[in-house]
Amino acid sequence: MRWPGLSAEARRRPPRRRHKPEAWWALSLPLLLFLVLPLLALFSFSSPADLMSNLALPQVRSAISLSLRTSTGATLLAVLLGTPAAYLMARRNFSGRTLVDNLIDLPIVLPPAVAGLSLLLVFGRRGWIGAPLAEWGLRVTFTEAAVVIAQTFIAVSLFIRAASIGFGAVEPELEDAAAIDGATHWQTFRHVTVPLARRALLTGVALAWARALGEFGATIIFAGNFPGRTQTMPLAIYLGFELDLGVAVTLSVILVTFSFVILLLMKGLLGGGEEEA
Repeated sequence: MRWPGLSAEARRRPPRRRHKPEAWWALSLPLLLFLVLPLLALFSFSSPADLMSNLALPQVRSAISLSLRTSTGATLLAVLLGTPAAYLMARRNFSGRTLVDNLIDLPIVLPPAVAGLSLLLVFGRRGWIGAPLAEWGLRVTFTEAAVVIAQTFIAVSLFIRAASIGFGAVEPELEDAAAIDGATHWQTFRHVTVPLARRALLTGVALAWARALGEFGATIIFAGNFPGRTQTMPLAIYLGFELDLGVAVTLSVILVTFSFVILLLMKGLLGGGEEEA
């Protein structure tokens, strides 16, 4: 059979041998088992009745409510603060760009305990910002605001990285065309750039929210572990592991479920957008 568009030399070459899909499944199986088995153990530890019983406990409901509230606030703050930085990194070359790029990525690799201690030295009672605030009777550490700050510090880099990729993929000619038609910089950004980069932005939002929801190290140092005030689900899991393993497992199941659902929804929306395109 002659394939159109192929040269005579290409047609004379022997067909390339391809690995069978079964071989790749076999090679992938160890990793898949490594990822699935701990989750299966977690979800099978408690019966549905035990999960519902633990879910009715006041400390569990309080931790869930606080986690959802603070992670959502941290994600909104990450979007607000991270969008200008993402656009800057995607569209501008400037002196010191590599340094700024590494600074943005640093929270991803920084040990969370170090991040929490650093925030404490800035916002604590004797910190650079905390001391002036204390003179006005304002306190940041060991409050719900501290939880949001810690989560934002840890999660914002993920949003910036995803958003900068999306902004960089938008053709500048499209923005120039909008400017020629009389659109302002803000109108161009709002009606042209953001819609075209929406998939990457949604991915960044999902990653930032999931990361903020699971934040532990920086939060426990900077905000403490006070039930009903700063005890998020990861902190309640840590305390529950020492006091009540059933509560820790219940919160872990909820945390995994929330993270999985938000990623599934985001990927479903992105996939649907690609099919429509």
